[in-house]
Amino acid sequence: MQPDFPPRLENRFYLTEGGSETEIMYKWGFELPEFAMYPLLDNPKADEIIRNMFRRYLEVAAAHDTGMLLNGHDYRASPDWGEKLGYSAEGLREMQHRTIGFLDEMRAEYANRVSDVYIAACIGPRGDAYGTGGDISASEAEDYHSVQLHNLEDTAADMAVAATFNNIPEAIGVIRAANEVGIPIGVSLTLTPEGHLRSGPTLRAAIETVDEATDGGAAWFGTNCSHPLEFEPALADQGPWLDRLRYVRPNAARMDKIALCSLGHLEDGDPVELGAQMGEVARRLPGADIIGGCCGTDERHLAQIAKNVNAARHPAN
Repeated sequence: MQPDFPPRLENRFYLTEGGSETEIMYKWGFELPEFAMYPLLDNPKADEIIRNMFRRYLEVAAAHDTGMLLNGHDYRASPDWGEKLGYSAEGLREMQHRTIGFLDEMRAEYANRVSDVYIAACIGPRGDAYGTGGDISASEAEDYHSVQLHNLEDTAADMAVAATFNNIPEAIGVIRAANEVGIPIGVSLTLTPEGHLRSGPTLRAAIETVDEATDGGAAWFGTNCSHPLEFEPALADQGPWLDRLRYVRPNAARMDKIALCSLGHLEDGDPVELGAQMGEVARRLPGADIIGGCCGTDERHLAQIAKNVNAARHPAN
């Protein structure tokens, strides 16, 4: 069993960034071929906009006295996606290093204002994040994801987060790859409105099966890219497995994920309502201490989430 990472904080939680990809596309008008954000590192205008976006996230953390787990632009920095974008193996490795370097610079900029900031590489699935993940075995997933994980060597990455994974074999494989590389990894699963992975199993079944197959090799599990009203049914299945959930990053709106990414505009829902809903999640899952936003969220949502999670953690006497 891997130890918790990042270390649990006394009376505080970790905030994450918001939906940076949806904001950069729909608020600022930049295209993301194959939903890849790291190519924008070569665009000075986009780079400055993204820096200011992350500054706003960190300002929320400073205002609400949270730690921070910063995820990178590297969701698509794996071999198949890199090849589609025209990157060689060495070019992809360089972009991985630049992505982590960006986050390290942001951490340094706020070193005197936000404590307990950790950097996580973001590992996306090999296939369609909104499908079943395709026909991939655990051994194939281990080989595939080991490339991106090895590219983190000699960077400032503290851990990796596998995001929007949707089948058991790929989750097993990425954990085994991270364990072999020697970097902590958390696995975040995306769910249907019924609380299942699109490949079929419940969230509970997925976590228990992956844990058994990897000897508890993940630092934790979580869910992202689902609205609280969508993942709420999964939490009704009580048991020790809930203690493995540390990471929750909801979408701003309750809407089909494919439709949400195809609207052509930012669907930001109601930040106040989302904050209140996440306060309730924090009450139901007191062990969930890495919390932020996904599609459609920005610093407004993060501020409401931080306010309500802190209130849930420290109710007035």
